[in-house]
Amino acid sequence: MTEIMFDGAPLKLTEWTSCGGCAAKWGKDLLAGLVDELPVSIDPALLIGLAPFDDAAVYKVSDDIALVSTTDFFPPLVDDPSDFGAIAAANACSDVYAMGGKVLMAVNVAAFPENFPRQAIVEIFAAAAEVMVQAGGSVAGGHTIRNPEPIFGLAVQGTVHPDRIFTKGGAQDGDVLLLSKPLGTGIALAGGSDSEKAAAIVGMRQLNRDASERLQAVDGVHGVTDVTGFALAGHGWEMAERSGCQFEINTALLPLYPGVLAAAQRGVRTGGDARNRTAVGSHISLAPGVDAAFDTVAFDPQTSGGLLAAVDPQAVPLLTVAGSPFVVIGRVIAGDVGLHFI
Repeated sequence: MTEIMFDGAPLKLTEWTSCGGCAAKWGKDLLAGLVDELPVSIDPALLIGLAPFDDAAVYKVSDDIALVSTTDFFPPLVDDPSDFGAIAAANACSDVYAMGGKVLMAVNVAAFPENFPRQAIVEIFAAAAEVMVQAGGSVAGGHTIRNPEPIFGLAVQGTVHPDRIFTKGGAQDGDVLLLSKPLGTGIALAGGSDSEKAAAIVGMRQLNRDASERLQAVDGVHGVTDVTGFALAGHGWEMAERSGCQFEINTALLPLYPGVLAAAQRGVRTGGDARNRTAVGSHISLAPGVDAAFDTVAFDPQTSGGLLAAVDPQAVPLLTVAGSPFVVIGRVIAGDVGLHFI
């Protein structure tokens, strides 16, 4: 691939923005206050909307088909245009997969400075389109505006059977917690070596399609979400709160991208860390003796993170076979609602 130049130097997307990826999200507490003021639909065909919200909206079309609709976009978190486009597409598709859906199509949501290199835009669009093909869908259009900072993402449409929708709630006492991708994308990009950043980028480009299809193929899946900007702490808390259970997470089992724990121990943090702590910090606890670096990992905003699932123990062997992306990270127990790291 030919290196893209701008003003006589290699183009680096992260130099065009003040924050990137899912760390650019509004804080969870601010967003919740805004959502609470929005009007609630009275259309009975809207199976999942704002009350309560979930990873995507779901609208019943027939007895066998419901439409899954979501959108996600953000400023660059990586320097390479192809990586940015692929990560944005994989991240946008993730909400459909978290609902147990099948991706059908998407439209681009884009904003670029007027002097932004045209070839970079071409590569962003091309990489996103390629990921959409891997997802089983296609890019069918989009909208692009002028903006001082580059922003890119997609509005994705999919389908799901109305009786087989995955939601954040429903975890039960005795369930096992599974995660399909390593943690630490924000920490790796903020303080990792070149090779450690590269490993995180490979993971972020990966779709959650395989993970979702494995969940769809078994019985006993009680709750699912994808771990993105609100971090493991925020998204895990949403599941625990709606299920009325405690999530006990074993730090020895947590999959991490290379170099993440060491970077956290050095004090590496991202901008979204503080917002996530403000939102749900009071619901997270660490057992005595647990490395405080795992506290940092728990609040680290993830971009294109994995699926977090609460499943019946009998489903675990089927979901953790060789070649599966899932690993066991903990369990669901009765007790005070929250996340407890041991």
